[in-house]
Amino acid sequence: MVDIVIPVKHLDRAKSRLRGAHPDHRALVLAVVRDTVTAAVAASAVRTVLVVCEDERVVEGLAGTGAECVDERGLPGLNATLRFGARLLRERDPDSVVAALQADLPALRPGDLDAAIAEAAGRRAFVPDHEGTGTVLLLSAPGGPLMPRFGVGSAARHAETAVAVGVHLAALRHDVDTPADLAAAAALGVGRHTAAL
Repeated sequence: MVDIVIPVKHLDRAKSRLRGAHPDHRALVLAVVRDTVTAAVAASAVRTVLVVCEDERVVEGLAGTGAECVDERGLPGLNATLRFGARLLRERDPDSVVAALQADLPALRPGDLDAAIAEAAGRRAFVPDHEGTGTVLLLSAPGGPLMPRFGVGSAARHAETAVAVGVHLAALRHDVDTPADLAAAAALGVGRHTAAL
């Protein structure tokens, strides 16, 4: 079983390149996050989904999804947020597999997440994004450190210490940063909250 950390920025700053895709930008961002979290919670290989955010609207918006939310302000960036979440999960189970999942995967299907976890087979692993340069999922080895190295070119950095998995899983790999990304995700089939917008 895998324990997942999902980081979410303050809604006023999140997904700036996606502005203009919908009149209510914050509602769109929250819908994408909710669909990502809902799919992760439903994956059979996932035990815990911990969302680390800095916005009470995210906590409210994720109520009822089955995810745990921690509103933690002042963490210096994405990797620090992931390390914080991983540390909380490690305190509960020092020997578990801890994962980092991006929050912008509205086409994510629980079965795809299960397939990537199964392919990792206990190894430190990562799933590259649809462009092949970023990372959508990072898995530790059991009891091993998460060591997130997200940012521009993260796939190459993660490949130094982890094996790539899930390269055939288009919906899992399709993160959304721009209106064009959103249109492509919609063609794959997005979750009901994103679809409603």
